[in-house]
Amino acid sequence: MEILRIDKGGKSVTNFNFQVTPSGNPKFEPSVAVNLLIPGIMLSVAVDESSGPPLIGLYRSLDGGFSWANSLLPLPPGFNGAEAPVVAYGFPNIFIVTAHVFPGEEYGTTVVYKSVDNGATFSAPVIVSPGFGSYINNDETNCTLDASQASPFIGNMYVTYNRQFNVDNGGNSVAFFNRSRDNGATWDQPLLLSNEADQVERPDITVDLVGVVDVAYVTVDPSFNFIVRQSLDGGASFPNAVVVSNVVPVPSPLPVVGYNFRVLTFANIATDRSVGPFTNQAYAVWQDNRLGYADIFMSKRAPDTNNWTTPVSITGAPANSQNFFPAIDVDPLTGVVNIIYYSNQINGFDLDVYVARSINGGQTFTNTRITNVSFNPNASSPTPVPLIGDYIDIVSVPPGGYIGVWMDTSPGTFCIFAGYSDVIIP
Repeated sequence: MEILRIDKGGKSVTNFNFQVTPSGNPKFEPSVAVNLLIPGIMLSVAVDESSGPPLIGLYRSLDGGFSWANSLLPLPPGFNGAEAPVVAYGFPNIFIVTAHVFPGEEYGTTVVYKSVDNGATFSAPVIVSPGFGSYINNDETNCTLDASQASPFIGNMYVTYNRQFNVDNGGNSVAFFNRSRDNGATWDQPLLLSNEADQVERPDITVDLVGVVDVAYVTVDPSFNFIVRQSLDGGASFPNAVVVSNVVPVPSPLPVVGYNFRVLTFANIATDRSVGPFTNQAYAVWQDNRLGYADIFMSKRAPDTNNWTTPVSITGAPANSQNFFPAIDVDPLTGVVNIIYYSNQINGFDLDVYVARSINGGQTFTNTRITNVSFNPNASSPTPVPLIGDYIDIVSVPPGGYIGVWMDTSPGTFCIFAGYSDVIIP
């Protein structure tokens, strides 16, 4: 479906909405990746309850998002559920998917699936970090591959996860990082990134033009801070932790009558690996309540420094609206910054999805509503639902386009929708 819109900058833009998953049992926590060599090949994943238990749904498009084939990724033996999936692309035709698999409320394990044929088939899941009873639960996975044009580490696979330990005895959670240097055949010894006294939420990963790796996470106890650690040696070591900013957590649930879904605050980070005036500039993005309502804030770091700018709002949203679940990606050819997020700014209750875009290194943003129809986060439930998924996602479609994915209830059930724009911003 093609929609012509007028964005906040007064320009006409073209946007397409597609229903990625069929209606039925819930699907949520979507992620998306695109083959940079053949941008019409797109893969999305999500938690998919279409067969009953939560599994990892795989959705594949060969025509730029117009149509999607649906399947489910298999569980490892001994596990009966999966969640927290993320998909990433690597040259020339590789896709990997991370997930948290579990047999119950314990033994949570991080696994990786790999495809070398553009997502037509995937390997059996490989265990990257096993869980052990209630002592270790590896959740909130994330992944990326080094596809950076001038990187000596191109092809490296990087995985992060939130390790919750002693979960039945008042334990804590820490950020872990792991890498594979042989196309996923083996995985190195994992690295502990955060302090065991700090409780953290889901880490994120980015790689710049020359292969420098940044991992970001938010500490939520004893204080809320956005933290970044950087590796100059392809993920072998992360010498220093830098505080980007303090974070004012948004209420969970948000203070809107009829909302009951949780709103976790995750770190989002991306770097510009294009060739231009902002090459290797890093962008940190998160939701924040410092204005008295949930809004999306961003800080930037110039190349070759550890100095982050004062955070600024990038939405231009009305005061007291609720704007949350941001995700960011930077176009590797043009350097256009794309940030997706939910907002209730239309009527104060129903949700829409917006994309904020910058062509000048994050100095200014143009925000555009990309959903065709606002939707009720509770779908048809007579009582407010406790979960709509904990994140949504966006990835650039060079040169200058993007595809975003989100949970949408406009068909009456929890489905995954995609919004695609092929507009090249001059």
